[in-house]
Amino acid sequence: MKEYRLIAWPELSGSFGKMAYSRMLADMSHRYMSVAQLVSSCGIRRNEVQQFLDTLDSRGVLTERDLFVSDSVFNSLRPIGGWIRRALNT
Repeated sequence: MKEYRLIAWPELSGSFGKMAYSRMLADMSHRYMSVAQLVSSCGIRRNEVQQFLDTLDSRGVLTERDLFVSDSVFNSLRPIGGWIRRALNT
């Protein structure tokens, strides 16, 4: 699974003039977003989001990375465990 981030703000043509596309650009300008996150935040269909991402990629204004999927739920708790261990040892 991939996440996408905007590296430059493109000019939107008439077919991408809806508010949902501007919202996607704003979200991706702040952080990496997956296709599922973009669909849920903008309210347009998955294939429209993918087509928009393909358009941005062809213009060279999009960067992507692989979404890191943790092997364990407990990996996300590792920083808390370290804090508790240090707190109990002092």
